[in-house]
Amino acid sequence: MMPPIPVLSDYGISETLGFLPAELPIQRLTDPYYEPWEVIAQNLQALILAKRIRQLCDALPILGVEKLKRAGRAEEWRRAYVVLGYLTHSYIWGGEIPAQRLPASISIPFQQVSEYLELPPIATYASTCLWNWRPIFPHDPIDDLTNIATTLTFTGSLDESWFYLVSVAIEAKGAAILPIMLHAIAAARKDDIKTVTACLNLFCERIEEVTDLMVRMDENCDPYVFYHRIRPFLAGSKNMEEAGLPNGVLYEDASGHVEYTKFAGGSNAQSSLIQAMDILLDIKHRPTGIKKAADVAEAPTGEAPPRHNFLQEMQSYMPGPHRRFLQDLAKVANIHQFVDKHRNVEMLSSAYDSCLRAVRTFRDKHIEIVTRYIIIPAGKTRRKANITGGTAPGIALKTSPSNGHKAEGGLNSVKASSSSVLKGTGGTALIPFLRQARDETTENAIGNWVGKLVARRREEIVEEEKRVKEREGFVCGLAGMWYSEGGMGGLCSF
Repeated sequence: MMPPIPVLSDYGISETLGFLPAELPIQRLTDPYYEPWEVIAQNLQALILAKRIRQLCDALPILGVEKLKRAGRAEEWRRAYVVLGYLTHSYIWGGEIPAQRLPASISIPFQQVSEYLELPPIATYASTCLWNWRPIFPHDPIDDLTNIATTLTFTGSLDESWFYLVSVAIEAKGAAILPIMLHAIAAARKDDIKTVTACLNLFCERIEEVTDLMVRMDENCDPYVFYHRIRPFLAGSKNMEEAGLPNGVLYEDASGHVEYTKFAGGSNAQSSLIQAMDILLDIKHRPTGIKKAADVAEAPTGEAPPRHNFLQEMQSYMPGPHRRFLQDLAKVANIHQFVDKHRNVEMLSSAYDSCLRAVRTFRDKHIEIVTRYIIIPAGKTRRKANITGGTAPGIALKTSPSNGHKAEGGLNSVKASSSSVLKGTGGTALIPFLRQARDETTENAIGNWVGKLVARRREEIVEEEKRVKEREGFVCGLAGMWYSEGGMGGLCSF
């Protein structure tokens, strides 16, 4: 017996807003009991600049979650998670060196709120994007970037708000994919070729619209501002040894037990929508560095052991109901199998391949954004550090403390090293992960257009390499040009 097709409402997912909450995020916790949190959260920029953020967080009382329980509203729990996530990252990264211990006034309630929401106690995609927005005009579309605003930021800048809001608009625009493709799954079970084809065509159109939203990033988010001012606050505590967190961060729980923990930072790989797209089209992602089965026999012996599957790990950073939806969706996804069965039906196979092509283009455009916002700034920073013989500046709020001496450790100053690998805020090697995820997108293509596309792109790259040979330190690949090495941290990565 086939498993039932998931019903979106059973997982708290909206047919019109997708993984964004159907209940609009509240802008402030309603109970005055939690005002101490809100006062700090609403003044993060000023407190960070004045170097008072840690002092005030240390002085906070340990507030319980009983009033959240009594309120019984999901919006209150989500707001508490957003606020505590921003306090946590501001405390850790808001000083000259990162804080290795989180005060009990934050760690205890944050762990309790996180447990309720089935999320880790760290600033995730859910806290910075999904639950951190408000409509300007409630009855106007949420996928309109002129109609949404953030409720909290670290820097108070338009650039930071825009960075989050592009993802919010993408979630809203892509929401229609879910009911469309669940309908396609049901149609495939009935062997309804016409309906599946129509659904795939709608899917492709929506992905193209999502891509159009993503490439608007540079309208109001400057790469320099993002790299040097915003990105440092998005980093987690995992793989941050060079940044000054060799063991992670100490969290105290309600029993008084203190333990080091390591969590990945916020990443767009934590977007359930993006992972749902892959599941619906049966796009398989292997651990970074692992070839597909056909290539394994040709791989040289003595290679490094396989890396973990980053995308699979990122599901643990999604709200519990969303994570379960993806798991249940994977049990019923049948579109690729159906298309392969009817591969001689040109309109069906062409529609499916068009979806793969659209998702590949989406990932290509994302790598271009990562190149502009992370790779090129990292290369400039590293080359400047090599010239001056110092540290790589600009990876946090400032290069050095106000006393004129270079800060030791932390995102403020990461030693320039030819062996360091540029990583995303989620903690994975950035470019290898993105390139492989992009290339895996079209492995299931029914037609023969993929080989032609890759061959044509390689010809373009050869010409590009001729023009950039003099730019030492840059390399080229299928997605364009990027700097190969640099510091820690990174753009949230799809």
